Amino acid sequence: MDLSLTGKRALVGGSSQGIGKAAAIELAALGASVTLLARDEGRLREALATLPRPDKAQQHAIMVADFSDPASLKAALAEDSAFHILINNTGGPKGGPAHAAAPEDYEAAFRMHVVCGQLLVQALLPTMKAARFGRIVNIISTSVKAPIPDLGVSNTIRAAVANWAKTLAGELGPHGITVNNVLPGFTETARLSQLFTGKAEKQGRTLDAVREEAIATIPARRLGRPEEVAAAVAFLCTPAAAYINGINVPVDGGRTPSL
Repeated sequence: MDLSLTGKRALVGGSSQGIGKAAAIELAALGASVTLLARDEGRLREALATLPRPDKAQQHAIMVADFSDPASLKAALAEDSAFHILINNTGGPKGGPAHAAAPEDYEAAFRMHVVCGQLLVQALLPTMKAARFGRIVNIISTSVKAPIPDLGVSNTIRAAVANWAKTLAGELGPHGITVNNVLPGFTETARLSQLFTGKAEKQGRTLDAVREEAIATIPARRLGRPEEVAAAVAFLCTPAAAYINGINVPVDGGRTPSL
């Protein structure tokens, strides 16, 4: 099985922590030169120091941009857009019921997750097409298969990203470019901790009670680790995954109640 990414360049969004950082480490371990993309330069530099270099030719770097400001992302991409791999990942919208969210919340989430994704894809496409090799992986949510209660804005926007990705998969497949979505379930990240804490405060319960309630819904009876999601992301970027295109891959311990 060909898992080598030697000679490939990867741009990984939201990679200063959590699943994004874990994905960057996996891609680097497979030989890719990785550029970490996020808004906090200090945390990016800390993450940069953790990237492996099995090949001395690998050149890792950082790119600073804020997905809440598409103009800043566009400016950063003007400096460097020669990548073969895009991991499209950024922080999720805040929780709450769909009917209570302000219209501005939907607009902000659409800019972060769809508009910025489009900016990234359009900037990277020339290099991918020229190489006849491209991998676009969107890290979204199992909510595209079954909406998650109290995540109204996220459920809506993640579904938009999934359908955008499926459309791109059909358009870009003839160029040797695949587009897939990885759907993390409950994973030990700062984002999940924030959601659990908010739920506990809202319901007047302990954080441990909320956590155990969530774990009880998972057939694996535990939370996932960022490294486990990252393994699926990295595989979809390899030559071995060249015929996998336009799919949603849940990494959730079996929690999602649909095929």
